[in-house]
Amino acid sequence: MRDSNMMMKKKNKNKRSSPTPSPDHQKRYRGVRMRKWGKWVAEIREPNKRSRIWLGSYATPIAAARAYDTAVFYLRGPSATLNFPNLLVAAVGEEMSAGEIRQKAAEVGARVDAQEAGSVVVDLNETPDLSDGDDDGR
Repeated sequence: MRDSNMMMKKKNKNKRSSPTPSPDHQKRYRGVRMRKWGKWVAEIREPNKRSRIWLGSYATPIAAARAYDTAVFYLRGPSATLNFPNLLVAAVGEEMSAGEIRQKAAEVGARVDAQEAGSVVVDLNETPDLSDGDDDGR
């Protein structure tokens, strides 16, 4: 009797229980996770290193996944496994540093976040045009 109980415990221990899907369950993307407070973050491990490249925080999981796709494509080339293989538009060239990859990924993620939110992206480094459109010399 005792042996059969031990066998049952071992069987149950080896089985993985699948989590119950919540009503707001969303598709999980590679390289993306959700913070407790609702932001989506993306990061990627550098090849042959223990370090990770931080790709940023985003409002939507799609933006974080697109940032990840950009980074993984630059790191691993056309053979990389992507979240959205048909949406990547990039050329593989020379090797890029972690900082350059982070910058490219952040640009893509920010653009996608802005599109998802339906907002206009404003360049904070650009000087705003304060004229009212009248050119009468006043």
